[in-house]
Amino acid sequence: MSTDTVLSRLGRHGRSQIPMLVTSVLLVVMFAAGSVSYDGFLSGQVLLNLLIDNAFLLVVAVGMTFVILTGGIDLSVGAMVALSTMLSAWLVQLHGWPPLLVIPLVLAVGTGAGLAMGWVIHTFEIQPFIVTLAGMFLARGLCYTISIDSISITDPTYTSMAQTRIPLGDLFISPSVLVALLAVGVAFVVLHYTRFGRNVYALGGSEQSSVLMGLPVSRTKIGVYGVSGFCSALGGVLMTFYMLSGYGLHAVGLELDAIAAVVIGGTLLTGGSGYLLGTVLGVLVLGLIQTVISFQGTLSSWWTRIVIGALLFVFILLQRLLTSRRRS
Repeated sequence: MSTDTVLSRLGRHGRSQIPMLVTSVLLVVMFAAGSVSYDGFLSGQVLLNLLIDNAFLLVVAVGMTFVILTGGIDLSVGAMVALSTMLSAWLVQLHGWPPLLVIPLVLAVGTGAGLAMGWVIHTFEIQPFIVTLAGMFLARGLCYTISIDSISITDPTYTSMAQTRIPLGDLFISPSVLVALLAVGVAFVVLHYTRFGRNVYALGGSEQSSVLMGLPVSRTKIGVYGVSGFCSALGGVLMTFYMLSGYGLHAVGLELDAIAAVVIGGTLLTGGSGYLLGTVLGVLVLGLIQTVISFQGTLSSWWTRIVIGALLFVFILLQRLLTSRRRS
C-alpha cells in the first residue's frame, strides 16, 4: 500500500495526529535506549526530573501553543522570562516587597506586554515576527536598566519554594511541577471546551474565513498573545524559584526551545492543527535529550542544540509532507 493511499485513508484528523504519535514513539525509544546504555537511567525519578528541570519551559510552551495555533509566533517569551526574574529579584531582594504582591505584579506585566503586542499586530497588520522581535529587545533592554549583574534572592518564600520536595512514595516532585501541570490542565480545557479555544483553531485554519463567519478575530488574536505573555511571566516566576536569582541573561534562546517543543509535539507552524498533549511530549523529548547527554558525560552541552535542530528539521519536513497531501 502506497504512502498516498495510507494518508488518504487516515483522513485529516488522523493525519494531524501522526506527528504526536511519532513524538510519543520517539520518547519511548529514547528512554529505552538510555535505560539500556546507562546505569540508573531506568528510574521513575529520572522521568520526574524532566518535569522538575523543565517546568518553566513547559509553561512557556503552553502559551506558545496558543500563538502558533493561530499561525503566529512569539519571539519575546525568553526575554519576558528574564524580565520577570529581574523584576522579582529587584522588588523582593532590593526593595523588600512581599512575594504575594510581587508575583501578581509580574504576571500582570507579562500579560499586559502580550496584549500590547497582540494589539499592535492586529491593528497595524504587522507580521508577528517583527512585533515580538521588538518586544524581545525591549524586554532584554529593560532587564539591564534594572541591573547588569545577577541579583541573588534569599527571601524565605522563594528559598522554601526552591527547596520543597513533594513526596510521591519513594519519588518526589517540586511545587513548580504542580503549577506547570495546572497550567497545562487549564489550557487544555480552554482550548478544547471553550468558545475561545474553538476560535483559536478557526483563526489558525483561515483568518479570512473566520472574519466571514463573524468570529471575534481581533479579540482572539490579541487574546492569544495575552495568554503567551501571562505564561511567559509565570514561567519567569518558576525560573526564579529554580535559579533563586534574577539575571538579564536568563532564558537566552528559550523562545526557540518553546517553538521547537510545540513543533516537535505536532502543532503546525501554519496554524489550525495541534494538540496541547503534543506540546507536553515535545518538552519531555527536549528534556530527555539533555538528560541522555548528561548521562553520557563526554559530550558538550552544545550537542543538545545539534540534536534538537536535527529533530526540528525532521518534524518540519513531516509537517510539510502531511499538509501537501492534505491539499492534494
